[in-house]
Amino acid sequence: MRILHVIGTLNPADGGPPEIVRQIARASRKIGVEVEVATLDIPGAPYLRGASFPLHALGPARLGGFGYSPRLRHWLRQNVSRFDGVVMHGIWSWPGLAVRAATLRAGKPYGVFPHGALDPWFNQKYPLKHLKKKLFWPWQYKVLRDAGYVFFASDSEPGLAAASFRPNQWNSLVVAYDASEPEGDPQAQIEAWRRQCPQLAGRRYLVFFGRIHPKKGCDLLVRAFAAIANSAPDLDLVVAGPDQVGWLAELKQIAADLGVASRVHWPGMVVGDAKWGALRAADAFVLPSHQENFGLAVAESLAAGRPVLISNQVNIWQEIESEKVGLVEDDTQEGTERLLRRWLNLPLPERAAMEARCLPCFLTRYATQRTARGLRDAFQKNQLSKSLK
Repeated sequence: MRILHVIGTLNPADGGPPEIVRQIARASRKIGVEVEVATLDIPGAPYLRGASFPLHALGPARLGGFGYSPRLRHWLRQNVSRFDGVVMHGIWSWPGLAVRAATLRAGKPYGVFPHGALDPWFNQKYPLKHLKKKLFWPWQYKVLRDAGYVFFASDSEPGLAAASFRPNQWNSLVVAYDASEPEGDPQAQIEAWRRQCPQLAGRRYLVFFGRIHPKKGCDLLVRAFAAIANSAPDLDLVVAGPDQVGWLAELKQIAADLGVASRVHWPGMVVGDAKWGALRAADAFVLPSHQENFGLAVAESLAAGRPVLISNQVNIWQEIESEKVGLVEDDTQEGTERLLRRWLNLPLPERAAMEARCLPCFLTRYATQRTARGLRDAFQKNQLSKSLK
């Protein structure tokens, strides 16, 4: 079987979807599925080097974030017939329209991964953008309606997506994400991290990984850390990730105003061995997000053996609670502060037991090639249905 994945960018600074596509490609190869990826990236972009799959960079796109690309349209028309199925990653942009048109013309099935972009939280947080999306909905809805499947990453996501817009009739299928287990020497990874952030020498810390974006609750985290700082004088906070919306200066000012600037560290985007080292050496990973359809960094933290402190807006929070590999609270200022205090007050034997459960939980739930197998099975089922008609 051969599957094409279409995504706006594979730039890791764009968050989870680029990494998810890379992991699907790796896992697909292990189960005998050939994968190719088409993007709107500029050919030769540094982050495209070393791809382990056939990659077609068809950028740059036109019309800004809308992603219009005659090159992509032409390439799809010439190549879609080679594939048994196409997966469109992301919505609210032109490539989805192009995938729909090309696959319908060629008689090939396609699916769509919204990657959380249909969550009602965005409508409430950004009402002006919601109005623009309502205007675009007649076209976006056709892409979802005519897809063989609209793929969601957790059991709660389909219901949330259906509440965002009307009409909302499409064929939902939950295909949970996976995450990679860190490869390499753990001590070497920790050393790589220490070289990148030497000011943490001898300090305990909590670590946040992700885009510095309002939906991630970074402001809640900084304020909550300031509230508990005096009760844990040997504890620091690391907020690691790209500042995509120009929010970093305001967050640093909040830390300064609250008297914890010297104990909050902003290393920017951390990748490779340094990323895994930062997780391995942390007390715990923390994510007080307002909206996460899955939370890839949560699974990665478990892979590194670290407990997770998350909000109940991370859609796998029930799994985290049931497996006893972390703590969960509301995505509010009070909830985030309570989350940190609960962790600090957790007896050391209970912390150790929680840490010991992390990797087994990861291996059981998030390292099973579920995404690749789910996509393969979905397209196989689609082919069988057509043959029986």
